[in-house]
Amino acid sequence: MPLDKAAITAIHDFIAAQQGNMQSLLAELVKVPSDNPPGDCAPHANRAAELLEKLGFTVERHPVPDDLVKQNGMISCTNLVIRKKFGSGGPVVALNAHGDVVAPGEGWSVDPYAAVVKDGVMYGRGVAVSKSDFVTYAYALLALEQSGARLNGTIELHLTYDEEAGGAIGPQWLIEQGISKPDYAFSAGFSYAVTTAHNGCLHLEVTVNGKSAHAARPDTGHDALEAATKILNALYAYRDTLSGIHSKTEGITSPSLVVGLIKGGINTNVVPDKVSLRLDRRIIPEENPEQVEANLRNLIAHAVQDLPGITAHVTRIMLARPFGAVPGVEKLINILTRNASEIMGKPVGTEGIPLYTDARHYSAAGIKTVLYGAGPRNLLEANGHRADEKLVLTDLYKATEVVARTLAELLG
Repeated sequence: MPLDKAAITAIHDFIAAQQGNMQSLLAELVKVPSDNPPGDCAPHANRAAELLEKLGFTVERHPVPDDLVKQNGMISCTNLVIRKKFGSGGPVVALNAHGDVVAPGEGWSVDPYAAVVKDGVMYGRGVAVSKSDFVTYAYALLALEQSGARLNGTIELHLTYDEEAGGAIGPQWLIEQGISKPDYAFSAGFSYAVTTAHNGCLHLEVTVNGKSAHAARPDTGHDALEAATKILNALYAYRDTLSGIHSKTEGITSPSLVVGLIKGGINTNVVPDKVSLRLDRRIIPEENPEQVEANLRNLIAHAVQDLPGITAHVTRIMLARPFGAVPGVEKLINILTRNASEIMGKPVGTEGIPLYTDARHYSAAGIKTVLYGAGPRNLLEANGHRADEKLVLTDLYKATEVVARTLAELLG
C-alpha cells in the first residue's frame, strides 16, 4: 500500500531541509580521487566512512585480502557496509553504489576533482557514476529514520570499489563471504528510468604464435601477423551478422563486437613470431554466454587451421553475465516506477541498457534487483566516462525522495 500522507510529507521535508548537506557530502566524495585503474581505492573508502560516521551511521569496513585485490588488477579495496534494522522481521534491502571511477582523461572545462557547481549542476569525475548514489542512499535511509512510518525490515548500504573492474571483489565478494544476504537490491542508476536488464560482456585475448625469420627470407618463418589478419577478417565478417540478432528488451538492440587492442612483432625487418589481440563481445540478455564463447573459439580456430606453423591460443579475460529479472521483482518495480513518476513529474518506466554493471552479481544470487539512483536518463547525458561528467542537483534530491518512499513501502 502507498504511504500515508504524514510519512510522505516527513520524507519530503527532511530531504528538502538537507539539500545543502547532501551537496556538501557529494562534493567531498568527488574531491578524493578513486580512479580504477590503477585501483588504489582504500583511501576513498576511509574518507567516505569518516563522512558517513559524522552523519551518525555505524560503518563496517571490510578490506579485501591483498591477493584477491591484485588478482583483480587493483591496488587496494575496502568495502563499506551500513545496516539499519526497523521493527521485527521484514525484508533485507541492499543499496549498492560504487566509489571507483574511470580516470578523468582530457578535455575538461573544470578541475575534475573540484566538484564545481554551475547553475545547479555539479561537475566532477564520479559525480554521476556513482558517487552521487552514496548520497542518494545514505540520505534516503536518514529520511526513513525521520519519517515516523511503522516499518519492519533492514536497510543495508553496500558501498563498493571495483565496479570498473567487474565487481568480483565488491558485491560478489560481499555475497559469497556471507556478509550480506539481501532479499532486494538497488544498484546505482539514473532517475528517469528503472533499469531491469542489461547486456553481458565477454573479453577474450587471442595469442597467435608463429616463427620469426629475416625479412629477406620470409619463407623460412611463419608469419603470426598474417595469421592474425585472417582471424581479424573472420571476426569482422562475424560482426556483420550480429545486427541480425535483436533483443526483446527495450533499450537493448543487438550484440556487438570490437577488437580493442592489438600488439606484436619484433622489428620492421623481422617476420613477426607473436601477435596478440583482445576483443570485447557484448551479450544481449537472450543469449547464452557459454555458447557465445564457444562460437568465437571455434571461429578463431577455423581461421588459422590451414596455416602451417601457426597456433592460436584463446584466453578468457572476463565474462560478465547479462542482468535480467529475478522472479518476484515486479513488486519492487511497481512501487518504484509509481513513486518515480510522481516525484520526477513525468512517466518513469522500465528499460534495458547496453552496458554491463555489477548489479548482475545480485541477480545471479537470486536477489530481486533493479538499477535506480540519481542522474539523467542515460550515461551520455551525464557525460559518464567522458569529460565534464555532471549531475543536476535537483535530480539528486528527487531520486533520494523516490528511493526513501519506495523503501518505506517495501518495509511498511
